[in-house]
Amino acid sequence: MTSIIVPVYNAEKTLKRCVDSLLSQSAADYEIILVNDGSTDSSLDILNEYADQFPRRERVFKISDASITSDAWEINNEKWVKIKQDD
Repeated sequence: MTSIIVPVYNAEKTLKRCVDSLLSQSAADYEIILVNDGSTDSSLDILNEYADQFPRRERVFKISDASITSDAWEINNEKWVKIKQDD
């Protein structure tokens, strides 16, 4: 399985396009780890909607820290990782 880590900070304008793009991939064996870094807009709400809709594919974490990407590495258990920016 491949993990795709998406760090998110105040990305409400581009977030749906980003996640929809990831969900449209033809690969069957991947997960999306969405990591909110203390967004003050509606990003976390959007992330939670996707996690509710796709519970087996997506996991949402809330981390308010500059080490967001390194924390996401610790969450990930897979051999293959792709980091995707929210825009």
